[in-house]
Amino acid sequence: MSFHAIYRHGFARVAACTTRCTLADPAANAEAILAAARQCDAEGAALAVFPELSLSGYAIDDLHLQDTLLDAVEQAVGTLLAASATLRPVLLVGAPLRHGRRIYNTALAIQRGRLLGVVPKVHLPNYREFYEHRWFASGAGTEGGEITVAGQCAPFGPDLLFAAEDLPGLVLHAEICEDFWVPVPPSATAALAGATVLANLSASNITVGKADTRRLLCQSQSARCLAAYLYAAAGVGESTTDLAWDGQVSIFENGEILKESDRFPEADQVVIADVDLDLLRQERARQGTFDDNQRLHTRAFRTVTFRLDPPMEDIGFARSVERFPFVPASPERLSQDCYEAYNIQVSGLVQRCQATSNRKIIIGVSGGLDSTQALIVAAKAFDRMGRPRSDIIAYTLPGFGTSAGTKTNAHRLMASLSVTAHELDIRPAARQMLADLGHPFARGEPVYDVTFENVQAGLRTDYLFRAANRHGGMVLGTGDLSELALGWCTYGVGDQMSHYNVNAGVPKTLIQHLIRWVIASRQFEAGVNETLQSVLETEISPELIPADDETKQLQSTEAKIGPYALQDFNLFYTLRYGFRPSKIAFLALQAWGDAARGTWPPGFPEASRNAYDLPTIRRWLEVFLQRFFGFAQFKRSALPNGPKVVAGGSLSPRGDWRAPSDGNANAWLAELRSNVPAE
Repeated sequence: MSFHAIYRHGFARVAACTTRCTLADPAANAEAILAAARQCDAEGAALAVFPELSLSGYAIDDLHLQDTLLDAVEQAVGTLLAASATLRPVLLVGAPLRHGRRIYNTALAIQRGRLLGVVPKVHLPNYREFYEHRWFASGAGTEGGEITVAGQCAPFGPDLLFAAEDLPGLVLHAEICEDFWVPVPPSATAALAGATVLANLSASNITVGKADTRRLLCQSQSARCLAAYLYAAAGVGESTTDLAWDGQVSIFENGEILKESDRFPEADQVVIADVDLDLLRQERARQGTFDDNQRLHTRAFRTVTFRLDPPMEDIGFARSVERFPFVPASPERLSQDCYEAYNIQVSGLVQRCQATSNRKIIIGVSGGLDSTQALIVAAKAFDRMGRPRSDIIAYTLPGFGTSAGTKTNAHRLMASLSVTAHELDIRPAARQMLADLGHPFARGEPVYDVTFENVQAGLRTDYLFRAANRHGGMVLGTGDLSELALGWCTYGVGDQMSHYNVNAGVPKTLIQHLIRWVIASRQFEAGVNETLQSVLETEISPELIPADDETKQLQSTEAKIGPYALQDFNLFYTLRYGFRPSKIAFLALQAWGDAARGTWPPGFPEASRNAYDLPTIRRWLEVFLQRFFGFAQFKRSALPNGPKVVAGGSLSPRGDWRAPSDGNANAWLAELRSNVPAE
């Protein structure tokens, strides 16, 4: 079994298809459907969905009642059954079928020569251009039934689910066109009963603006049902006597658009995407109200099982994965996210200041990304409250590793924002403390251990808290979500602690874009923007250790704990979805394996557009797991207040993440080491 096989990692490949319709010619339509089905099979798909009445054509009116046509439909079903014997995917095909005394508009589920079941349409439109009651009977009340088609007896009714016995989580449901447009679609109760992949076989003629409505409905249904939703509409070849058709086919998952086709095609179209069954399962497990809703809307379904035998080799990956899950690559979406994130931070600080009657903010400014973001949030909050920025008491606290560049940026930023600025050199106090502790550095030895670093980090925070006492204010924290995840902060009297932290819910990879957005949206004066740009160009460093005498190289955070790009990726999929490490590594390889693949967020520097191979991804994921699960929780358990900012989650013990402080990483490390190749 290949590590690169999508089915190994909880994905299922699905297809939404529209084929050229030959009106009232089921034999020709069956051949067109089979051609698309063979393509889906060759690409390793588990499901292929076709339009409503795709075997006969939708817009044939009273021809639906002709025995000759219905006989031909049944013969075409026989053709599909015979030809599908060697095909893997479940085919959901629309056809008019006789049953009892009436004709039904149905979806046939066919796989490997077997008719799994037949689902009749329940809601028949009979308004405006629709006239379905003239030909068809509603499937309501047919639950529990059976039908014989082309010599095969199969379950019949709207109460059918189709589950893969060898791919956990793949449970299919079919509904037909109008069933989806009613207030409570059949797919809603099917999802509550366990269906994860919902399919709509639709004809749906096109009118101006209707495509947007369909998209909105599909997207919202996939979000509400915590499911994948496939939509296949009729296209070329349908009768244009009174109507027109655009062949819209789309695939959605949990409120996101995975793939959409071009509209108004001149030929067949097959849209393929890999849906994440693990993601859907995790969402349903976390969202307890989903299960509560099921208890209020219980409906009996019959489950028909089938064997998929999914391919376990590398068949590619039909899905885009954002390199930065906290930072969308779309310029419009990124701008909106930054607007919201910045204003969440600002409004949170305004509320805290007003609720506590704090007139002053005390903040340490290093000239790095995090303290810069916190300071411009504080400045905007004071502007919004109508208070002078001079009531922001800012300190730059140079230590043994402080560079001239960051110190200059700190002073320029404080001056351009017109806050009250101080410089407090912590080195004399640090030397005294190190001497009191008997540390070798006090004797002139170049020993730069954790004590050496944390003496400086602790003194900085200690001074800020005492300054807050002196000025009657509160200490504003600057540490970010990524640092909390990795435990990259000094506990207690250190940068882990503050009175309120506006950055606690903001990942490191988002902060640079927030600062870019502040510049682009001209939140401050031109002089401020120039300094902000300089901060963006500075390497991330705690600056606690002096620069190397020979190389003049500063201490690098990412050399120690890994690239924040990868660690934020690991954090998102651990925190938001609880994925296995092997799956996170697989996704990271799709996102980061090739710098030329996919899109980068706007403004992201060309020189920083890196790629990472699987061994590198595995190495830093191991570091993440050791730090996140192994020892950092005690720092998060004592986290100061601060607003949740991103939908990916927060690490507050009062909110998204609650875990024992004395846990361990053993199970996660074992899973990684067992299932992810080291080379």
